[in-house]
Amino acid sequence: MDALKDRNILLGVTGGIAAFKAASLAGQLIKLGASVKVVMTHNAT
Repeated sequence: MDALKDRNILLGVTGGIAAFKAASLAGQLIKLGASVKVVMTHNAT
Protein backbone atom coordinates (compact mmCIF):
# COMPACT_ATOMS: atom_id res chain seq x y z
CA MET A 1 0.00 0.00 0.00
CA ASP A 2 1.33 3.43 -0.93
CA ALA A 3 -1.10 5.65 0.98
CA LEU A 4 1.76 7.91 2.09
CA LYS A 5 4.00 7.54 -0.95
CA ASP A 6 6.37 10.50 -1.43
CA ARG A 7 5.37 12.02 1.93
CA ASN A 8 8.03 13.24 4.35
CA ILE A 9 7.21 12.84 8.03
CA LEU A 10 9.15 14.23 10.98
CA LEU A 11 8.42 12.15 14.08
CA GLY A 12 9.20 13.89 17.37
CA VAL A 13 9.78 11.64 20.39
CA THR A 14 9.76 13.20 23.85
CA GLY A 15 10.11 10.26 26.23
CA GLY A 16 8.06 7.86 28.29
CA ILE A 17 5.62 5.65 26.41
CA ALA A 18 6.15 7.76 23.27
CA ALA A 19 9.72 6.49 23.02
CA PHE A 20 8.52 2.91 23.37
CA LYS A 21 5.86 3.22 20.66
CA ALA A 22 7.82 5.41 18.22
CA ALA A 23 9.66 2.52 16.57
CA SER A 24 6.41 0.71 15.78
CA LEU A 25 4.78 3.88 14.48
CA ALA A 26 7.78 4.70 12.28
CA GLY A 27 7.71 1.17 10.85
CA GLN A 28 4.03 1.43 10.00
CA LEU A 29 4.53 4.80 8.31
CA ILE A 30 7.41 3.42 6.24
CA LYS A 31 5.28 0.43 5.17
CA LEU A 32 2.71 2.94 3.89
CA GLY A 33 5.39 4.56 1.74
CA ALA A 34 6.44 7.54 3.84
CA SER A 35 9.96 8.79 4.37
CA VAL A 36 10.38 9.12 8.15
CA LYS A 37 12.95 11.14 10.08
CA VAL A 38 13.02 10.96 13.87
CA VAL A 39 14.10 13.64 16.35
CA MET A 40 14.36 12.91 20.06
CA THR A 41 14.59 14.97 23.21
CA HIS A 42 17.17 14.14 25.87
CA ASN A 43 14.49 12.31 27.89
CA ALA A 44 13.75 10.01 24.97
CA THR A 45 17.31 8.72 24.60
